[in-house]
Amino acid sequence: FDSLPPAHYKETMSTILMWIQQSETKLSVPQVAVAEYEVMEQRLRELKALQSSLQEQQKGLNYLSTTVEDMSKKAPAEVSQRYRSEIEVILGRWRKLSAQLVEHCQKLEELMTKLQRFQNDTKTLKKWMAEVDVFLKEEWPALGDSEALEKQLEQC
Repeated sequence: FDSLPPAHYKETMSTILMWIQQSETKLSVPQVAVAEYEVMEQRLRELKALQSSLQEQQKGLNYLSTTVEDMSKKAPAEVSQRYRSEIEVILGRWRKLSAQLVEHCQKLEELMTKLQRFQNDTKTLKKWMAEVDVFLKEEWPALGDSEALEKQLEQC
């Protein structure tokens, strides 16, 4: 009986596996090009919430790891190896998920910065174009008015 996992181990394992599966599904949502800052902010909030959830689940993962270590000391080699293999698969998925989360957050923050810069540049350009449009629609000075022609040349 010492080599069998406690009931809490099985519950925690089930919870962690379900959480990993749900998180992997959330991360597998195809990344589409979004040109709306608010949508990107919402996605970033979702990813940050997932990161918080990951940290909350960490103690369950730690419990599984230490329980497997304890069982390995008492269990026969084949039982011990089975539990070690099981936890290694979970730890691998956990590390991959954690790395993907960090990568997705960084990439999204980068894209949000670029989009913000682009929107600001576009605003500036539109303002400039409106000013140029007003300038171009102004009446041209008479040919003999050299002072007005020089002023307009400077504006150009």
